[in-house]
Amino acid sequence: MTIKPYFCNNCGKLLTTASRKKSIARQISWFKKLVHNKRTLKSLSAESKKSISVLRRLFSEFLSKPPTYRIKKNSNCHLIIDGTNYGDDCILNYFDNDLKYLQSGNIVNRENYDNYVVDLKLLKQSGLNMDSITSDGQKGLIKAINEVFPNVVHQRCIIHIQRMSKIYLTRNPKTDAGITLLYWVKKLHEIETPEQKNKWIGQFAGWQKKYRDFLMEKSESPSGRKWYTHKMLRRTRPLIKNALPNMFHYLDNSDIPKSTNGLEAKFSYFKLNLNIHRGLSKKSRKNFILWYYYFKYND
Repeated sequence: MTIKPYFCNNCGKLLTTASRKKSIARQISWFKKLVHNKRTLKSLSAESKKSISVLRRLFSEFLSKPPTYRIKKNSNCHLIIDGTNYGDDCILNYFDNDLKYLQSGNIVNRENYDNYVVDLKLLKQSGLNMDSITSDGQKGLIKAINEVFPNVVHQRCIIHIQRMSKIYLTRNPKTDAGITLLYWVKKLHEIETPEQKNKWIGQFAGWQKKYRDFLMEKSESPSGRKWYTHKMLRRTRPLIKNALPNMFHYLDNSDIPKSTNGLEAKFSYFKLNLNIHRGLSKKSRKNFILWYYYFKYND
């Protein structure tokens, strides 16, 4: 077998195929340290014995194109879907909770139905067998899930329901209705048995009945314009009511994640890494994010 030599575009050295593989492996390791380990060009230059300009050229080549995600087979996938905003971008992640693996990642302008349905169809076409999906219940995502995976269990994120309810109710509600509902909202993540679930649902039903007239109260301005007085309480009620049918699937199957919290926590780490490299172009910034997750879940 003849090993064909070639000239490296970056260093100008004559390399064989074997040495080329080693060279590329080193370059990838340096790039990974830049993306994943919060290393600077200066520190990597000292470690690699390469000039900053050479490293910048190498890394620009990596950042000019995104990595290719490989969807792993899973016959019973319990998927967590979550999105986060970074600047003008929205990062959509599809995390396999069984394999602890990011099956897919995408960066889009908006978190909406069109973007979600494209990603979900890709996962379905890959042969990934979906057993459950856990999400924060974004409207476009719910619509996409119902279209692509109509028979798959959809678990609503308990922590997201709590978080949004607390925002609407505030930390210190001024009414008995608000104080009572906040108390039960804070109990949501503690539910671990069907009995606790039934008690909680009963308490929520009782709350709705008790404060039905209170929630219908209206205020009126001097000009005669009317509005519902307790609008934030009224906003919390449908948030919980609409999510209720999909809030407790995790009690029937312990493999179903009851929240997206584990995935959300991972977002904060890449933002710290990306902040070190603020001068990146928009395209490079997007690819930096995709490379970050690629390295994180493809070791």
